[in-house]
Amino acid sequence: MPALKKKSKGPQWFVIYTKSRNEKKVAERLTDMGFEIYCPLVKTVKQWSDRKKKVEEPLLRSYVFVFIEEHLREGVFEVPGVVRYLYWLGKPAVVKQEEIDAMKKFLREIPTENVKLDFEKYDEVEVKSGAFAGQTGRYLYQNGNEVVLQLESLGTVVKVSVGVESL
Repeated sequence: MPALKKKSKGPQWFVIYTKSRNEKKVAERLTDMGFEIYCPLVKTVKQWSDRKKKVEEPLLRSYVFVFIEEHLREGVFEVPGVVRYLYWLGKPAVVKQEEIDAMKKFLREIPTENVKLDFEKYDEVEVKSGAFAGQTGRYLYQNGNEVVLQLESLGTVVKVSVGVESL
C-alpha cells in the first residue's frame, strides 16, 4: 500500500511576534529575503518639545504577518528581531486572507465625523459596516471618532475608527 502524503495547503498568513519596536525592520528584512509580508501601518503625528512630525507606526505592536508555506516557516528566524510565531490552541495562528484584506481596507478609510457612542466598557458590539463589518468584539473606550474594540477573531486590541452607523 502506498504511503499517504500530507496535502500541502499552500502559503498561508502566519503571525510573527517581534521584539518591541522592531516591526518595520523585521518586515523590511523579510521582504529583502523574498518573503511576502504585511505590516499594517498607521500615520500619526508625534510631538516633541521642539517639533511635530508625521510618522508611520504599526497598527498592531510587535506583530508582522508573513505569507508562507508551512514547511518554510522556520526560515524567518534568520532575521534579527523575530521572536516567535503566535499560537492559537496549540497551533500556529493562521489569519484568513479576508482578514488581511479587511485590515488593508480599514487603513484606507478616513474617518469623517466625531460620534459619541453610548456603550459600557466590555459591552459586546457588532460592526455593521466598513472594513470589519460582521465582526464582533468588546467595546473598550472612545476618543473622538476613534473607538477601541477588542476584536476576538484577531485575539488582540485594534483601534477602529467608526461612524455612528458602524456599530
